[in-house]
Amino acid sequence: MNDASDANDAFDDRDDPESRDAADAVYAALLDRIGEGSPRPRLAPTRRAVELLGDPHRAAPVIHITGTNGKTSTSRMIEAMLRASGLRTGLLTSPHLERFTERIRIDGEPISDEAVARNWEEILPFLAIVDAELEGSGEEPLTFFETLTVLAFACFADAPVDVVVLEVGMGGEWDSTNVADGQVAVFTPIDLDHQARLGSTVTEIARTKSGIIKPAASVVSAKQPDAALRVLQDAAELTESTLAVEGDAFDVLESRVAVGGQLISVRGLAGEYRDIALPLFGRHQAENAAVAIAAVEAFIGGGAVRLADEVVHDGLSVAASPGRLQAIAADPTVIVDAAHNPHGAESLVAALDEYFDFDELVFVFGVLADKDVDGIAAVLARSGGSFLVTRPESERARDVRDVTAILTARVGADRVQAVERLDDALDEARAWAAESPKRAVVVTGSIALVGEAMAIAADRDWGRA
Repeated sequence: MNDASDANDAFDDRDDPESRDAADAVYAALLDRIGEGSPRPRLAPTRRAVELLGDPHRAAPVIHITGTNGKTSTSRMIEAMLRASGLRTGLLTSPHLERFTERIRIDGEPISDEAVARNWEEILPFLAIVDAELEGSGEEPLTFFETLTVLAFACFADAPVDVVVLEVGMGGEWDSTNVADGQVAVFTPIDLDHQARLGSTVTEIARTKSGIIKPAASVVSAKQPDAALRVLQDAAELTESTLAVEGDAFDVLESRVAVGGQLISVRGLAGEYRDIALPLFGRHQAENAAVAIAAVEAFIGGGAVRLADEVVHDGLSVAASPGRLQAIAADPTVIVDAAHNPHGAESLVAALDEYFDFDELVFVFGVLADKDVDGIAAVLARSGGSFLVTRPESERARDVRDVTAILTARVGADRVQAVERLDDALDEARAWAAESPKRAVVVTGSIALVGEAMAIAADRDWGRA
């Protein structure tokens, strides 16, 4: 890769049709591979690919993040504070909301179309070698996410960056990102999700996720269920790593509702940080911020050096978490939230109650096939809201009729209506909400659905709240 190049070079090519077409061709090639819904529990193919490329995953130190909910929000906060401290950052998150280049970010910006296409062309011959070796041994070629991970490492090395913030795709131990050795391993709350892949209990899921802990790492964890915490404690002991847990080593001291989000105070690993403006809603985001602060403290000063106030304030003041309790339209209000499991739904309902003042809600709701529909519905139903059931544009989407039947059994037929197309569901929901300023539309149940709703809102110029 060309060290002299800048991943978001001299000019911004995002409006250049040729570069955009080249980047879209990269995404099409990724989609031709085994999809993200069917990850393979293996590391050897990814390790072989990066080895052929000269180990780009070792070009910069890594902060590695796993958990069930809050991974992307926490990753973005960590990255923003690292950038505020003067470091050049690389960030890998998943999934994307609108364009796949959102997943690979350099210094806080989605990677340019030109850079992603150029790096793709450079790694293609090496991907072909690995694919041929896999097929020769009777294995499936590199998957979508394995290939994306290799591409991201190549882009970060090409930039180059000073530090990589790396969010796992699924699990941890066998996730393709785990070819990297995280200097800091970060755990957001662990709960039930992806049981078919990760295990049917919190203990089993935590064991899979604990695989990102490498020898002598700094481990930073949100508050966890007892079963998950025991697993992390055992893993930290086995790897001779240090474990810092929210509520003990660090904590949220205060969270107050403020215009556009909240004011928080946090006790970190090495000091206190007061009255930080966090432009995100929900107590869970305050807790994500506390985890992020502790992670940055662990990375920059081994947890023993207090961060400069401006690093925390400047970093968190620009923290963004698209698709998470985000208002994408006003008059009437439309809020999107990527809650796709019961734990995420709990955070959504709590935040709607604490940070907003609506009397009536309608949930535009669609899920993927492997999700706990009844568990999510049980939580959302506590809000008293009604449901317009639709589906995300995904081959993994759960049938509208199935979801409607589950919701009807949970909340009654008078609170549930099926609308096959998302745009029709949004039109109907907005028409209902427009009848009163105390009504709102909440789009939730699937990250894919949220991304589609955001694209529709932008295309129709609904305006922001």
